[in-house]
Amino acid sequence: MSEISKLEQNTIIKKIDSETVNISINNNEMLMAIVGQFDQNLKKISKLTDTDVYFRGNSITCKGSKENLAIFCGAIKFLVNKYFLTNIIENEDIILSVKKNIEIEESNVKSFKQLIKTPKKSVIARSEKQSEYIKALKENDIVMSLGPAGTGKSFLAVSVAVTLLMEKKIDRVILSRPAVEAGEKLGFLPGDMKEKVDPYLRPLYDALYELFGADKIDKKIETGEIEIAPLAFMRGRTLKNCFAILDEAQNATETQIKMFLTRIGENSKLVVNGDPSQVDLINKSHSGLVKSKNILKDINEIKIIEFDYNDVVRHPLVSRIIRAYNSKSTDDKN
Repeated sequence: MSEISKLEQNTIIKKIDSETVNISINNNEMLMAIVGQFDQNLKKISKLTDTDVYFRGNSITCKGSKENLAIFCGAIKFLVNKYFLTNIIENEDIILSVKKNIEIEESNVKSFKQLIKTPKKSVIARSEKQSEYIKALKENDIVMSLGPAGTGKSFLAVSVAVTLLMEKKIDRVILSRPAVEAGEKLGFLPGDMKEKVDPYLRPLYDALYELFGADKIDKKIETGEIEIAPLAFMRGRTLKNCFAILDEAQNATETQIKMFLTRIGENSKLVVNGDPSQVDLINKSHSGLVKSKNILKDINEIKIIEFDYNDVVRHPLVSRIIRAYNSKSTDDKN
């Protein structure tokens, strides 16, 4: 048996033969986190990598083709590094661990360079594009991100925004989106402004609650530190000392996006997120997201990030579904 590599101080991978690899993990807490309750994590990795996996004591034995063994070992490396950084392995990490686009180094994971620590969990960049996006959110005053659902556009923006709020580097976080389904005529809907807009911002609420806890977030909404505002209500304002996120911007017109971006004031950051393939406007040509990207692309101070199906961090099928629909759209045009 020859030793292939040492992942960390307590983790060793050994090659048994051309179709068998043994992994020893001497840190029991890490081992249990990676294996999962009732070995569920290992079973999922085994299925995703088309390998046979056996677990006994502190040893994991994997059998499969040379290519699949490499993917399996890469998945374990990812999870080891994830545990060392965050002390937790989550369900989504299991799927991400086998994604081929995640590059892993021996003692450092590129995808982990951009780490956001929140009260309930640590958020990592799960691809090179996400790492670039988080860096832009921290360093640029205006960021635009375009791409399919599941690429982390809204989740990461919320993570950075509220972290800055908790660190008292800004006074307020503003969450906004065009209420297309209500035709922006919110006055006809029951309830106060928050109740009118809440259904349209549910994905952002989900992210807030997951990262910071419902009680803490609800309190900051009550004090006005987190503000919910429909896009139509942003006109005429100057946003100072805040982090404002315009979500679902594919449903905003070019004029509306221009209005939002020109609200920026001192010590503020503005983020515009959207998926050009999910326009809900009756006249889809009125969507201003791609138009605005093309207009603003030469302004160096505005960072534009474009995600694609390779950056999807949900179930592996999601990226394949997006790819299939994109392919069909291309065929229809031809």
